[in-house]
Amino acid sequence: MKLVAQTLASSVLGAAYFVAVLFWPAGTFDYWQAWVFLAVFIVTTLGPTFFLAVRHPDALARRMKAGPTAETRPAQRLIITLTVVLVTATFVLSALDHRFGWSSAPAWVVVVGNTLVALGLSGAQLVVVQNHYAAATVRVEAGQPLVSTGLYGLVRHPMYTGTVVMMLGTPLALGSLWGLLGVAASAPVLVARILDEEKMLTAELAGYREYRRQVRYRLVPGVW
Repeated sequence: MKLVAQTLASSVLGAAYFVAVLFWPAGTFDYWQAWVFLAVFIVTTLGPTFFLAVRHPDALARRMKAGPTAETRPAQRLIITLTVVLVTATFVLSALDHRFGWSSAPAWVVVVGNTLVALGLSGAQLVVVQNHYAAATVRVEAGQPLVSTGLYGLVRHPMYTGTVVMMLGTPLALGSLWGLLGVAASAPVLVARILDEEKMLTAELAGYREYRRQVRYRLVPGVW
């Protein structure tokens, strides 16, 4: 029951957050791109959330513990704080772009953006199914196994790969080109999170040093 209550509370807070960062700066609820984006976001996350709640509630509970206060490493608290600010700025900038017409994204761009959002979110959700210890925070738990198969056989941080794809698609789904500036500003913060996380995993997770030699790339095969 506690997990159900937490999930419901998270859903309510999420809805309030999207109203605050999308429709308020847009100055209207007549923003069809935002409504389509929200529909794609909800549909894509709803199924995996129910699956985890039924089959792997511990994994869902780990995903529910998020935010700067949930991090144990000082560097990650700062990184997550910056991430929240930049993600919020991306939404607000995209909504302001809609309001004032700074850029014009045709419908096909919106479709491409929503496709990227769905693919990125689906990939990130699949990571949690393949690795039940894939939490929203950077930590190593007692008895945590090293996962090197599935998406982890392609890149070392597949959840972040999904996140990048989703974030690239978000401004486009919202009909904004200027929102891509917020995504670009988030890139060095994500790199800092990954590098600090790998430092911890190498020191605390058994077999991770060997895994790094086996899977060379962090986010994109052949690139980085």
